[in-house]
Amino acid sequence: MTSALVLLAGFVALVVGAELLVRGASRLALAAGVSPLVIGLTVVAFGTSAPEMAASLGAALAGKADLALGNVVGSNVFNVLGILGLSAVVAPLVVAQRLVRVDVPILLATSLVAAGMAANGTIGRGEGALLLAFIVGHTVWLVLAARRAGAGGEDGSTVVLASGARPMARAVVAVTVGLVGLVVGAGWLVQGAVEIASALGVSERVIGLTLVAVGTSLPELATSVVAAARGQRDIAVGNVIGSNLFNLTAVLGIAASASPTGVAVAGQALRVDLPVMVMTALICLPVFFTGFEITRREGIALLGAMVAYLGWLVADAVGRPVPMVAIAAAAALGAAALIATVIETTRQLRRSLGRR
Repeated sequence: MTSALVLLAGFVALVVGAELLVRGASRLALAAGVSPLVIGLTVVAFGTSAPEMAASLGAALAGKADLALGNVVGSNVFNVLGILGLSAVVAPLVVAQRLVRVDVPILLATSLVAAGMAANGTIGRGEGALLLAFIVGHTVWLVLAARRAGAGGEDGSTVVLASGARPMARAVVAVTVGLVGLVVGAGWLVQGAVEIASALGVSERVIGLTLVAVGTSLPELATSVVAAARGQRDIAVGNVIGSNLFNLTAVLGIAASASPTGVAVAGQALRVDLPVMVMTALICLPVFFTGFEITRREGIALLGAMVAYLGWLVADAVGRPVPMVAIAAAAALGAAALIATVIETTRQLRRSLGRR
């Protein structure tokens, strides 16, 4: 097969495998009786992030560090700007308060920690192990807390429990077949992407941030958009936040731990890509805080930011300097997000104190 066909086959295998994995894993989670939000943050998020896991691990083992890191960073940026943006355009998204108060701050803190680990040019095996330990502990805490709270969600939603041996067996088969599809698809995806990058003279970093990142995020895109259209908005938003956290901890952690030399971090990734990833996590706070809703206007703004970032990458890939006005606009956006977060947090604190 040509490189393009290998890449396309990898995308198809990843999407089909992830779809089967999510369906089967969701049925297994429903049998445990947890809320849709928790399902979105854990089972759905982890399942749809499985392509990123397989692709980054394969790239790290093949010595393609730029591809492994670019996949994680690019997926996180695309998840927030592209997926949440498009989902909000389909239907305004109501954001659960626990996401704003707990999960998004955890995501922002983890983004800063990962960027700090990369500051010396390498995310080592020990640092990868720490990231893995965190996601294991966080997931256990999240599930135990959900079980104590019962099957009702924070928004009053409930979960219909699955029962019977036949549905459970089907779920196990779906999970198994999905995992096989993910492993095979990831191998084809990395192979095709590297061959195309070499043929076009484009760096593996840019390929990882664009083709591979968007391709492995297709399961999240399909899941969140369909969930938004069907009114399952907790799953739509929780899927993105949970996937980003999983990417930073499990995906990057396993890639760094499995590679004998860890994951090397290019200077361009330190200067541009990681700061953009942190900024997208920061943007979530003021966007989510405003009425605990992502409106269609905010969705359009997120999509616009995604287009601008892709334009930045293309300009960088072809060797054209990025205009200073674009750099100034990006800095202003980050500053505005930080100021809006501080203002809204102060308002929330005042309201809470005023009620006492």
